[in-house]
Amino acid sequence: MSKIWKDKNFIKSMINVALPITLQNLIASSVNMLDTLMITSLGQASLAAVGLANQVFFFYSVTIFGVATGSAVFVAQFWGRQDYKNIKKILGLCLTITSVIGLFFTLAALITPEGIMTIFSEDQEVIKLGVDYLIIVAFSYIITGISFSYAIASRSIGDAKMPMVVSIVSFITNGIFNYLLIFGKFGFPRLGIKGAAYGTLIARVVELGLILYITYSSSSPLAANIKELTNWNKNFIKRYAKTAYPVIVNEALWSLGTVLYSIAYAKIGTEAAAAVQILNTVQNIFMVITRGVGNACTVMVGNKIGANEEGMAIEYANRFLKISVVLGLVLATGLYLTSDIILSLFRNLTPQLYTTSKKLLNILALFFTIKVFNGTVIVGVLRGGGDTKFSMLLEMGSVWLVGVPLAFLGAVVFKLPVYLVTPLVYLEEIVKALFALPRLISKKWVTNVIKDM
Repeated sequence: MSKIWKDKNFIKSMINVALPITLQNLIASSVNMLDTLMITSLGQASLAAVGLANQVFFFYSVTIFGVATGSAVFVAQFWGRQDYKNIKKILGLCLTITSVIGLFFTLAALITPEGIMTIFSEDQEVIKLGVDYLIIVAFSYIITGISFSYAIASRSIGDAKMPMVVSIVSFITNGIFNYLLIFGKFGFPRLGIKGAAYGTLIARVVELGLILYITYSSSSPLAANIKELTNWNKNFIKRYAKTAYPVIVNEALWSLGTVLYSIAYAKIGTEAAAAVQILNTVQNIFMVITRGVGNACTVMVGNKIGANEEGMAIEYANRFLKISVVLGLVLATGLYLTSDIILSLFRNLTPQLYTTSKKLLNILALFFTIKVFNGTVIVGVLRGGGDTKFSMLLEMGSVWLVGVPLAFLGAVVFKLPVYLVTPLVYLEEIVKALFALPRLISKKWVTNVIKDM
């Protein structure tokens, strides 16, 4: 580790990329935390309803994250050789795909919201509340897809500050309108769970407006017109699809697997679903620093490969993996020691829900370091290196052959409590690490995806 800290250029580059991304992720996770904290006061059913309804957004957002990060592999490498023309083409493809996917999810949520909620819960109160939330928040989906595309492309060209600033404004906007509309303050109507949905929608609109204003009022390489965004040919699209599709499929099927986890947990009961919602909220907060490091790894490794400095790309990857393990250990310890303090922030928890949630947080702490390592391997090293197909197979195999079967065996067949089903699901992380290590050592992950493009 001492060698890493002596390389001032590496540390400076990592901080310049990772810090704004970390702050942005922290703010984005804080928005979810704020929603959860406010909704907790409405009762256990409302908390479960929002958590389950948001599984639709989670599935959508991770899918478009796959599109955006698949595109970012190209943007980072094109940026390494200062190819602005092709960066704009890639952004255009990304915007088109995310908008089409967003339209599909929006229509599904508007046409059959009750059918969707019935998949997750048999509790009629939870279904009704979830439908109220889902119908409103669905209008934010396409907006979010466009924002994601610009934000992640911006990170890949080394400008992580813009998405960070936008996230701060979005967080403040969401917090204000949540307070006004959930509780009916200062003359606004008291809308309860619907108020949380309107707060999210308003924040997303403000977020996109600010992103577009900053991008097009500056000399950003992303400030492209329609012709520049859509100037593709058949060969360009084919080359893009070959590398990007594994990332898109990876994220879509991984998120679907996570949605199935939620279905399995909900079958245990409403209390289990509420406890998992708290777990996921806390996990997102603790993962923000590590995600910043992982995204910095993607950008910096990709830049080096695009600049034909493959040896340095490998060295950077090894450094990021060491940093991720140290971060994971520190944060895991912090999570374990502060679980009671964290849970004290959630209002009106029943004694049983409090006890269950604490057990889940302690289990997360046990597996946290390996989760961080795997995240850096898949998102940072393999994708940054252009090895998107192997990263897809690695993640899909562990989720669908290990995690999902164990979740349903534990919840439905053996009818175990949620705090015993969760560690079964986390066994997938061990499987991932066992298959990732040989690939890392082989160096076969180093792939120049923009060669002759």
